[in-house]
Amino acid sequence: MKKKLLMISSVCSVFWTSTVAAAYDEQPRRVPSIEKAEKKFTADHQIHPIFTWDSPVIPSLSILHPSSPREAGMIDAPLQEMDSLINQAISEKVMPGAVAFVARGGKIVKNEAYGYSAKYADEFYTEMDKPIPMQENTIFDAASISKIFTSTAIMVLYEKGLVSLDDPVMKYIPEFAQNGKEQVTVRQLLTHTSGFVAWVPLYSQGSAREDRLKIVFKQPLAMPPGSTYTYSDLNMITLGAIIERVSGIRQDEFVEKNITKPLKMRDTMYNPPDSIKMRIAATEVQTVPNRGLVWGEVHDENAWSLDGVAGHAGVFTTAQDLAKLAQAFLNNGSYGGKRILKASTVKLLLENQNQDFPGNDHGLGWELGQGWYMDALSDSTSFGHTGYTGTSIVISPKHKTIAILLTNRVHPTRTSISTNGIRRMFARQTADAIPVSIPGKESAWFSGYGDMLSRKLEAKLDLKTKTDLTFTQWHSLEQNADYGVVEVMMNEEWIELAKFEGTSKGWENQRVEIPKEAVKIRFTYHTDASVNGRGWYIKDAKIQSKNKKTALSFEASDWKLRNY
Repeated sequence: MKKKLLMISSVCSVFWTSTVAAAYDEQPRRVPSIEKAEKKFTADHQIHPIFTWDSPVIPSLSILHPSSPREAGMIDAPLQEMDSLINQAISEKVMPGAVAFVARGGKIVKNEAYGYSAKYADEFYTEMDKPIPMQENTIFDAASISKIFTSTAIMVLYEKGLVSLDDPVMKYIPEFAQNGKEQVTVRQLLTHTSGFVAWVPLYSQGSAREDRLKIVFKQPLAMPPGSTYTYSDLNMITLGAIIERVSGIRQDEFVEKNITKPLKMRDTMYNPPDSIKMRIAATEVQTVPNRGLVWGEVHDENAWSLDGVAGHAGVFTTAQDLAKLAQAFLNNGSYGGKRILKASTVKLLLENQNQDFPGNDHGLGWELGQGWYMDALSDSTSFGHTGYTGTSIVISPKHKTIAILLTNRVHPTRTSISTNGIRRMFARQTADAIPVSIPGKESAWFSGYGDMLSRKLEAKLDLKTKTDLTFTQWHSLEQNADYGVVEVMMNEEWIELAKFEGTSKGWENQRVEIPKEAVKIRFTYHTDASVNGRGWYIKDAKIQSKNKKTALSFEASDWKLRNY
């Protein structure tokens, strides 16, 4: 089977590269011969897509193009359920609008717009006379997702031999050595382990961009370099300054020349022109500093005070453009025939640099395995980032999946409800759309998702002697936080017989000895208050007595029968 999948992947990749890439432009479109090939791949898989959660090989196209969920190895229902979840968040004023984008294996399965890109005239939620509906190509202030552009730009210089990760920053910016920062390295800036404080109000200091950069260079450290993790905008502002000192051009020019132009990210820029303001999502009505409704200018006050070009914020982009950068990372540094980084550099970027700070896993710029917004897509290889304006991106190399949710949640005020809930739900639904392959023809019991769960799948027992419970299971649970147990009731008390954590090695056969005194048996799925994994599946649960096996008859439960 593995050889067959490798052959399909190779054929698909070669066909796409040779036949379609040359004719590809910036408007993704269906290609008849690709459609025909994909239909052939899935012709014998009408119940399930061919490429599931545990598939060792997932064919991937090098350029994103529209597709159906089935062709991408996904289930449509969880993707459709995203609509009601996002619309509910909009109705609860979590954000005025959003764009959701999902792709797997280079195949776009969702690109939807919701709500409004500009709706309110003031911070009191007074509606505009003519609110502007969100569009799939609405341009968003990416906020801290800008940091990914900065780290990628630094690695371009690294490849050229112009920057070394373990060099002291003062080698490139001599005045940075002030106030005990002589030992801070470029790597520590990229991993937020420099010892900097999280933030200072640059916008209220100095009178020009250069003045404010000098304030950053002069800033003392809060902790010794390398001793702690503190997510800090000052790290990225300094990296932006390194880009400018080494390259001799401003950061926005460098990013355009080396990232956005090669990838044809035509709607990605710093300081967008007034002529496209109506395509841009409005952000906050700011009173400090007094800027009024921020719309078409960078929301972050410090980036604004740095003329809209800074290492920590300032990038404006669309979901489609951001997906090109994501796909380039999945493609080991290239997209559409243009390479922006070597494969070895991409690997380095995505290696965990913060093993001394568990829970704050970080590559060089990218965040790794952060379940608080990646949820069921989170594992040791997943990477992504969020932005204060309500943006997030999650990329799963294991599943070759991209999940981008862009919102304007600070419109009209940053005091709105946090988007972390909808970020998690969006990532969870994306993961849920990647099916678990159920063995045989019968459905399996599925635990479902949720926080603080104690979901039970229960059956009565009528035993004469001690016996064995046999069942097949599959699980992907948050390590050291969520777990599944097998329990029996004896003498009016539930007794735990088996416990499961982490991730199973595919479908596993289990056997548990059941005392003859047991009158009930149940599978209980426990979760904590945060991250969910892909869940727990149970199949073919039977009681074995001598040479006879009897299937358990489960009573009404919180679990559901599922075929994916």
